[in-house]
Amino acid sequence: MRRSWGPAPPCRGRALPRPSPEPARAVRPLRWESSFSQPGPTESEPSEGQVFLSESCVKRLLEIAEGSEFLRLQVEGGGCSGFQYKFSLDTVINPDDRVFEQGGARVVVDVDSLAFVKGSMVDFSQELIRSSFQVVSNPQAEKGCSCGTSFSVKF
Repeated sequence: MRRSWGPAPPCRGRALPRPSPEPARAVRPLRWESSFSQPGPTESEPSEGQVFLSESCVKRLLEIAEGSEFLRLQVEGGGCSGFQYKFSLDTVINPDDRVFEQGGARVVVDVDSLAFVKGSMVDFSQELIRSSFQVVSNPQAEKGCSCGTSFSVKF
């Protein structure tokens, strides 16, 4: 079962300055080892990509996730900067997925998308005009759009 939030508002093409590359808070992410012998959460190796979860992300996920639901983060082609983030609630973990967990909240990223978001932090932002999950401090992104869902990658 997947629940998706509606499409992001159209970008206006204004590039924002790149955020600071260091995460706002230190976290200890976990991932699922995709092996045939013993599936289960294991700590990520330092050489592998990690995705960090902010406290507000963890708090919001614990509020909205029902049962075995988790937040899936995907990167797709599109948006005004070339790539865009897509968030949805899901219950199925695929063999090529990596699971990052903190405080009982889980964010799942497929291995292809992980190449575009490794080292990033997933945050939940609440503003007057919208509330949304966002990827912040993405070291793989060269620039982002003012909408916060679109980015271009470093070469």
